[in-house]
Amino acid sequence: MIPVTGLDGARVGVLGLGRSGLAAARALAAGGAIPVCWDDNPEARGRAEAEGFATADLSRANALDDIARLIVSPGIPHLYPAPNPVIAAAYDAGVPVDNDIGLFFRSLAVGGWSRFDTAPKVIAITGSNGKSTTSALIHHVLEAAGFEAQLAGNIGRGVLDIDPPGDGGVVVLELSSYQTDLARALTPDVAVFTNFSPDHLDRHGGIGGYFAAKRRLFAEGGPDRAVIGVDEDEGRYLADQLGEGPGDDRVIRVSVTRKALGPGWHVVARKGFLAEWRKGRQIGSIDLRGIAGLPGAHNHQNACAAYAALRSLGLAPRVIESGLRSFAGLPHRSQVIADHDGVRFVNDSKATNVDSAAKALAAFERIRWICGGLEKEGGLDPVLAVSESVVKAYVIGREAAGFALNLRGVEAEVCGDMATAVRRAIEDAQPGETVLLAPAAASFDQYDNFEQRGDDFIARVRALVAS
Repeated sequence: MIPVTGLDGARVGVLGLGRSGLAAARALAAGGAIPVCWDDNPEARGRAEAEGFATADLSRANALDDIARLIVSPGIPHLYPAPNPVIAAAYDAGVPVDNDIGLFFRSLAVGGWSRFDTAPKVIAITGSNGKSTTSALIHHVLEAAGFEAQLAGNIGRGVLDIDPPGDGGVVVLELSSYQTDLARALTPDVAVFTNFSPDHLDRHGGIGGYFAAKRRLFAEGGPDRAVIGVDEDEGRYLADQLGEGPGDDRVIRVSVTRKALGPGWHVVARKGFLAEWRKGRQIGSIDLRGIAGLPGAHNHQNACAAYAALRSLGLAPRVIESGLRSFAGLPHRSQVIADHDGVRFVNDSKATNVDSAAKALAAFERIRWICGGLEKEGGLDPVLAVSESVVKAYVIGREAAGFALNLRGVEAEVCGDMATAVRRAIEDAQPGETVLLAPAAASFDQYDNFEQRGDDFIARVRALVAS
């Protein structure tokens, strides 16, 4: 646990008592603060009370009068589409609003670090797609290389729930836009921006607000090194804002669509080969094509971002390559779950938006595509642009018929539920084809989360191929 510093004896409101909220309450108490907890869910309040935390309805009149700070869980809106009433009351009362990420950065460094030969480092990863794989990949390579490394944030453990890092330790954080948007402190040593595409637009008041939330990771604290995916205009803009000239190697530009240009530091992947360029010279390369845990150009982009972050810590290219080759991939992200009668089955339930689904489709050929769910804003055009590899789509979700109508130019069968979609895809599939779950939609119309949707797909596939 990372005890929260600077709030000893203060009463601190904790709004939202999920994983991050309870971890924040524990860390606040460990640092001498007095957590005052609230969640609209009685079960969540009961879990907090079982741990000895006081609960009080923070929405009642004058509830914030003696509260020094309000800590908010990431799922609770603080600005768009409208601030939660408790947060709005905090704004009116002048109570500082923060989250567990802000508490983490203000509390991580302790006096004991002066005894270390090598100060701990924090690598923070954000972006629209690939954050989890990039974070897990960095963590895996570090551990494989013998580093003390911990994975936290939007993946793994809550940030305040980790152990204080030791001499030379590295903390790898995946940070969503919900987390970066509110944190009052953001000071990683290395910050990574994977890529950018529209998502969570209602929560951020549009695409500009969404990008602004991502940009805060780089603008608020000023990382020592910034790894920036430059395949979109937003990434190129961000890299330009952070650099002081073409040769400024505090910025490492990453691309899977562009050549390395200029004297700066670049990591690019083209046709399955990663190359590192510095001062106009290639100084490292890796053949990514045979790495089973990193299929497709989107995973090659993740590999480039991870490689660049690890190089910024001083790891040698051959050490990074060894770690990449032993990476097994993450559940629900281009996860190969079975090969049966010449048909491959891939679970990419994390492909909850059209951009990530498009990247999944581009990674395979001759696809039986299981898709559908709670469709997001913006339509399906980006995924339809790469649908030439789709033999047939099998559409699930409560609005499956409407989703299927939007799959212009793609043969589609309305299945409604996962059981029917998997059964029909298996009945139709021919040797050499891939049955791919890449929904291009949120899961909440039929499942609690994308993990539950992916687990259902896995269970249905394994039951049918074993029968």
